[in-house]
Amino acid sequence: MATGSGGPEGGGPGDGGGDLIDRHMCTVEDVLRLLDGLFASEADRWTAGAASWWDGFYADRSKPVPFFVAKPDENLVSYLDRGLVAPGRALDLGCGPGRNALHLAARGFRVDAVDLSPAAIAWAEDRAREAGADITFHCGDAFTVVGTDDGAPLRGPYDLIYDSGCFHHLPPHRRISYLALLDRALAPGGHLALTCFAPGDERGGSELGDADLYRRSTGLHGGLAYPPESLRRIFADLTEVELRRMHDEPPDSPHFGEPFLWTALLRRGPWDGTATARRHPAVTVVQGEDR
Repeated sequence: MATGSGGPEGGGPGDGGGDLIDRHMCTVEDVLRLLDGLFASEADRWTAGAASWWDGFYADRSKPVPFFVAKPDENLVSYLDRGLVAPGRALDLGCGPGRNALHLAARGFRVDAVDLSPAAIAWAEDRAREAGADITFHCGDAFTVVGTDDGAPLRGPYDLIYDSGCFHHLPPHRRISYLALLDRALAPGGHLALTCFAPGDERGGSELGDADLYRRSTGLHGGLAYPPESLRRIFADLTEVELRRMHDEPPDSPHFGEPFLWTALLRRGPWDGTATARRHPAVTVVQGEDR
């Protein structure tokens, strides 16, 4: 049996007994972290290490950023007004200063909200106190704090996972982490509501292809733009309820809306394990008495 290029004992030129050889990778998460490291550290907007960048972004609450204003997304309001989503448990991913979490709480949802930035969470908590809203805010990486076990800081399942601008700040490989979060945290029959950059507008995200992002390793250029067919492929295990451009809301509107964003409402079917098995072939789905 061949055990290495250096012969039967696995030795070879430069072999120092193995003390300096890094062979630790053995899980999907190990590979994902390796890919995280291919991007310059200052380009990071998605790991726990990005908290300080987001803190700087949220430090000046008076900054004229449209989504700093305490207005809910127009699409979220529309879903609720039309009865497409009913009140239940909701998770706000990348909640920022909490504008959508506050609206969900006001419409009868039991809301958990998570963000990487302590500054954003502090602002959201201030707003919740002023509004008298009962919302559980948590500062941290959603991929690690959201689970279904008793020890998880934020525990699913959720009837609605709402994401206004978190997904498009993820590098391509972290879509795996995002889909895994949905697998474990979105209830059967629950909805994912998503807003993300659309292509074709200079205010939107980068239109570089996935492979080019790794070849250049310069970052995500403010976020990634997604064609509709890409969203449909990525979320193929969910049923599309609605996919459209966000409406352009005027400054005096009570709602936030910018047309360079997609809005998507997707529904999960009854869970039978097949979605997880398609993405993770090592997972065996056992059905029937003869398996």
